[in-house]
Amino acid sequence: MIISEKEKRTTAYHEIGHVLVALKIPESDPVHKVTIIPRGRALGVTTYLPVDEKHTYSKEYLEATITYALGGRAAEKVVFNNFTTGAGNDIEKATNIARKMVCEWGMSEKLGPLAYGKNEEELFLGREITKHQDYSEKTAQDIDEEVRAIVTKGRNRAEKILIDNIDELHRLSEELLEREILDAEEISKILKGEELPPAKRNGMHNNSDTKEEEVPEHVKKLMEKKNIKSPEQPNTDKGNDSN
Repeated sequence: MIISEKEKRTTAYHEIGHVLVALKIPESDPVHKVTIIPRGRALGVTTYLPVDEKHTYSKEYLEATITYALGGRAAEKVVFNNFTTGAGNDIEKATNIARKMVCEWGMSEKLGPLAYGKNEEELFLGREITKHQDYSEKTAQDIDEEVRAIVTKGRNRAEKILIDNIDELHRLSEELLEREILDAEEISKILKGEELPPAKRNGMHNNSDTKEEEVPEHVKKLMEKKNIKSPEQPNTDKGNDSN
């Protein structure tokens, strides 16, 4: 997939928005890696590596997940004052979590510990799971308001984090543009102000000079032995020694 430099730059800031917001919220899952190498329909991907296996989720953890899910969209607004369709899946994820918090997990102070909407199986439609609205229109409006409030709170929190750490946002995004992939260790070094080794592309260093120490010692010895010929042995592999 070929993308323009403008789109690549937007993607880099979008992904670093996820990364930086997650790093600044203690309840978030640790960032594992971020890339702007297109994969399938995704122009960039940020992956997280949970510290341990979770069987239940706290309200704080869910709010953190919503916040860093919206970090990409927040970065687009803070840096470019614009939005792209790249945040579509993030918005859907944040909305689904917020709705479950309100309707299934009783995490809304206004609506209380009640379950809204019964799951019903359509037996003649491939056992499709559907939601049955067993509440009034007024309650439906309250649910929508609570979901909107949770998502809006996460959005505002993400934007504030990025504004407060705008220098780190720019620094990480520029490094990601240069390298296309950053892992957790590299991200940590950049935030500490440490220099990273020269960026690699397709296994090669950006600088054209090849340092002698980059050749392993045992390979050097083999090369030296190959180049030293005995007087009585003719040099028959001259062409191979030129490399």
